[in-house]
This record gives sequence, C-alpha cells and structure tokens, in this order.
Amino acid sequence: MFTVYVLYSQEFNKIYIGYTSNLVERFKSHNELAKKGWTIRFRPWIILLTEQFPSKELASAREKQLKSAKGRSYIRQQINQSKM
Repeated sequence: MFTVYVLYSQEFNKIYIGYTSNLVERFKSHNELAKKGWTIRFRPWIILLTEQFPSKELASAREKQLKSAKGRSYIRQQINQSKM
C-alpha cells in the first residue's frame, strides 16, 4: 500500500504533497530527522490529508493531480474550511 499525503505548515502557510509506503517514518523525516531539503525550513508540519492506493503508479498519479493548480486549489479550500 502507498499513501499520498498533504502536509501543512500553519506557521508559514505552506503545503507539501508527496507519497510513501511508510507514512510514519516519512512524517518523522519531514518533522525531525531530515537535515536538508525544502521541508526543514517550514517545520512543524501537520498531516492535512491522506489517501491510500494499492500501487506506486496510482499513488504517483494522484500526487500529480494534487500538485496541479486544480489540486492545490482543492487543498487550499480544505485548509480554509477547517479554519472556520
């Protein structure tokens, strides 16, 4: 199983979209373990959205959808609705 995930940094109002076969370890990497990379600058992250897929190919396709302008708009709508 693969998980597509969206991370949100409330402090910096940033989103990050990715996929992984191990969400727990990947989340720990984004928030604690990584020493370099884009996400270390915007810690702490919270998990905003997760979706499960049976294959890497399906997860990758969904990740691409969410990274599109329409996908990012959908994510921002979710953030705005949760702030109300």
